[in-house]
Amino acid sequence: METIFTPWQSLAGGALIGLAATLLMLSLGRIFGATGILSGLVSLGPAQDRVWRLALLLGMVSGPLAVLLVTGQMPTVQVPVSALMLVIGGLAVGVGVTYGSGCTSGHGVCGIARQSPRSFIAVLTFMIATAATVYILRHVIGV
Repeated sequence: METIFTPWQSLAGGALIGLAATLLMLSLGRIFGATGILSGLVSLGPAQDRVWRLALLLGMVSGPLAVLLVTGQMPTVQVPVSALMLVIGGLAVGVGVTYGSGCTSGHGVCGIARQSPRSFIAVLTFMIATAATVYILRHVIGV
């Protein structure tokens, strides 16, 4: 499997995530952590809290529709694993964000910007676990 790195698209995506995180903090005083936003929506907190959470989540998942409007075609997505592996991966991420008290967007974007020691440790852990996972999958198992 080949990983295609697109520096300009990656830079633009990162800038948009940073802008969204900044605007959420400035407008509502909230931290942009995707799993925290989703769990707050699912837990059915105050109604005014659900509105911005739902709007933000709809914005996150509507990206392919924006690509369709701009380019006239849906983006191509290739997932080189089975549905079972996607479920297992999703469960692993769910357990990880629960024990890590947040996800990469909450810790990596907002936590580091706030100079949170817990977020520095979390991001370091994410990076080590990611590197180890890629190494094992590509070079040991051969996926």
